[in-house]
Amino acid sequence: MAVTAGLVKDLRQRSGAGMMDCKKALTETDGNIEEAIDWLRTKGLATAAKKSGNIAAEGLVAVLSKGNKGAIVEINSQTDFVARNEEFQAFVANVAKGAFENNGDLEAIKKATYPGESDTYEQKIISTIATIGENMNYRRSQCVEVSKGAVASYIHNATAEGMGKIAVLVGLESDGDQDKLIDFGKKLAMHIAAVNPLALDKDSLDPTVVAHEQKVIEEQARESGKDDKIIAGMVKGRMSKFFKEQTLLEQEFVLESKTPVKTAIANFAKELGSEVKLVEFVRYGLGEGIEKAEDNFAEEVAKAAKG
Repeated sequence: MAVTAGLVKDLRQRSGAGMMDCKKALTETDGNIEEAIDWLRTKGLATAAKKSGNIAAEGLVAVLSKGNKGAIVEINSQTDFVARNEEFQAFVANVAKGAFENNGDLEAIKKATYPGESDTYEQKIISTIATIGENMNYRRSQCVEVSKGAVASYIHNATAEGMGKIAVLVGLESDGDQDKLIDFGKKLAMHIAAVNPLALDKDSLDPTVVAHEQKVIEEQARESGKDDKIIAGMVKGRMSKFFKEQTLLEQEFVLESKTPVKTAIANFAKELGSEVKLVEFVRYGLGEGIEKAEDNFAEEVAKAAKG
């Protein structure tokens, strides 16, 4: 069967693969479009396998919030260039929808059907790797929901609507006006994006983090050569400062100088005429915690010189 431009166009629309790949697939399958789709999928799996060893620490974080619920995701790629690719952005937006619908359960998202297609999200990322040509992965996902109130979101330096390099969700529990809660919640989310607190309050801090900090402070205090009683006082004071600087409710609100976040919330509750409780927040910074490969420029030049 002849491989016509119309067949190539049809296959491209159905598969999302590149024009030359579609033409080759149709040639290899004698113009049978269903077999060509299978051929492209097989090629996609092979491409994904080849790319899987490449470190993916770039990409996008995204949020989707509606009313009293919100979802946040991180999808990684190898280069920042891909984050500006419209196809990749559309993919990330759909992953955020999948996270919203599946309560942030990453495994459930992967098994769910991708919007407008018969493929699952797990299959879709494989075909997207084949089309764009870079390794990608689903890194993490989470959902924030309150029984009453609102979940607000914020993207710092948005690359596209709802996605960028820092994403935040804030859950506010209240009987007050939802629009006002979302507006105030966004201000809190901006603070969280900028200051990056470790936890909501002292009790929410990771005990191992607290123990490590206390050990470091004690070692520093002992270097002063003072007696144990004075050292104990020094440790207590420095740990108090640590809790104030690293827990959200105790931090100074960036939009109201010298006002603790907990006080800003209390003041807002008075204006709203309803009790407001900040129950949860989530902040994703793109690539945080991923060990990136260090490129050796000298080695690259030497390889290039050798041809």
